[in-house]
Amino acid sequence: MLLKNGTLADGTPADLWLYEGKIRAIGQNLPANGDKVIDLEGRTVLPGFVDLHCHWRTPGFEYKEDLESGSRAAAAGGYTFVNLMPNTKPICSTAEQAREVKQKAEQLGLCGVNQTVSITENFDGTSVQRLLDMPDDVKFITEDGKGVQNNSVMAKAFAICREKGITLMSHAEDMEISPWDYRLAENLETVRNIHLSEYYGTRLHMAHVSTKEAIFAISGAKQKGIPVTCEVAPHHIWFHDLDYRVNPPIRQKEDVEALVAAIKAGYVDAIATDHAPHTPEDKAKGMAGMVGSETAFGVCYTKLCLQEGLSLEALSNLMSYYPACIMELENKGKVLVGWDADLTVVDLEHPYIVNPDTFQSKSKNTPFAGETLYGKVWMTLKNGKISFSEK
Repeated sequence: MLLKNGTLADGTPADLWLYEGKIRAIGQNLPANGDKVIDLEGRTVLPGFVDLHCHWRTPGFEYKEDLESGSRAAAAGGYTFVNLMPNTKPICSTAEQAREVKQKAEQLGLCGVNQTVSITENFDGTSVQRLLDMPDDVKFITEDGKGVQNNSVMAKAFAICREKGITLMSHAEDMEISPWDYRLAENLETVRNIHLSEYYGTRLHMAHVSTKEAIFAISGAKQKGIPVTCEVAPHHIWFHDLDYRVNPPIRQKEDVEALVAAIKAGYVDAIATDHAPHTPEDKAKGMAGMVGSETAFGVCYTKLCLQEGLSLEALSNLMSYYPACIMELENKGKVLVGWDADLTVVDLEHPYIVNPDTFQSKSKNTPFAGETLYGKVWMTLKNGKISFSEK
């Protein structure tokens, strides 16, 4: 395939020749040589996005999202690789369960997948002994949606992860405190987990950071050389003081300002969607979460690049290269010759209005309905094959 008349993130005009799943040439006026030719008409070519935090609800909750609808939603949002959370039914607590989900998802060919495994067995909050026998293909463990409440249990998990080379993903929430103070609940567990990371030397990834205090603590930890990375969700940098149920909650204006400042200062490693599909009935019952795959780039480009002056290259690193590095994915996250042809083509020139009725996801739960954004995904390619197209 030959992509003609594209523009790279730095503004350079370029054609891209894709062959056998790789980027084989980047230049101007490349010959077609009988290949399929797609005229990008000046649209911008970015590396496929990598989502560190996503829920596809399989197994057990396929009425909200399944592997196919999740894959299509990811592709429509420009994503070529996602990291799935384990709070399914049954909870993903073994490498065998993780492999089964991954294999089924990758058979669809629309999006690469890693399935994370729970920290404690079946989220029981106490059992971490099985982590000692986790095989090398388990790269991340997390108790997403709950967090491990017991300090001793969490310390044991950190110690095991150091020995096994596993990254521990933290949902920071003290659930005894969150019923009456969500802010304090996030802040206390953030500080605890940073200290455990420093004490044991274990890689820690902080999920969906949302408060000014939490991002300040993480920034300080990075300055000290503690092996901690963090992600921020698009909705936490767009909204403030909004009564829409997500966990952690939409915060205040000063929190948004602190998160954006940390992004611009280089303390945030990734933008992650926390794509969390629900039915209207479940949302009415108070379930926390929103779908995010199909709005993430538009929200981040509009907010961070157009309003806050962040460069498109910096945003690309946050959505592609840095999360690919955290996940130890090779040859992904950059538009370079020899790298995987996982690409996202975006239209930066024309505004569009978010319409959940057009989402590929089964679920439509989003507070972004009706928002005007720039940066609509026009085409996504996975291994050089079109996984989504507006054409």
